[in-house]
Amino acid sequence: MHQTRHEYVRSMDNSRKSILARGCDPSASLEASRAIPPLIGYPQYVPTTNDEEFVEKLRTRKWSVVHFAPGACRFSAARQPIPGESSQTRGWTLEQYRELVRSLQGDKVQIVETLEERETVPLLKEALAKAPDTS
Repeated sequence: MHQTRHEYVRSMDNSRKSILARGCDPSASLEASRAIPPLIGYPQYVPTTNDEEFVEKLRTRKWSVVHFAPGACRFSAARQPIPGESSQTRGWTLEQYRELVRSLQGDKVQIVETLEERETVPLLKEALAKAPDTS
């Protein structure tokens, strides 16, 4: 017997996991924080759009997943600064951000990056399946 989509989503419980998202568009980040959690088992989803807030949140608690939103990934791929950079992160690519995340969060944190919005939900589901509980 096949599960319906609603039953499948309900059976996927990620409520003890958390995602710190780094985007660059406040409207898109807010919309993602509302739309994505129900699709991936209701983890805590915290959007940020500047590095002051992003780095502070990385330093103050453990996260299951750190997600770099497609817009931020596209800026990095184009070798352009990611909007919301700070004096500490000026000119960084995603490689430097990954190093920072690993130094503050350790090797168990899952990092999700994609240039394509359509890949976001499947990649977050996959990362959450491997990620430790944090909330």
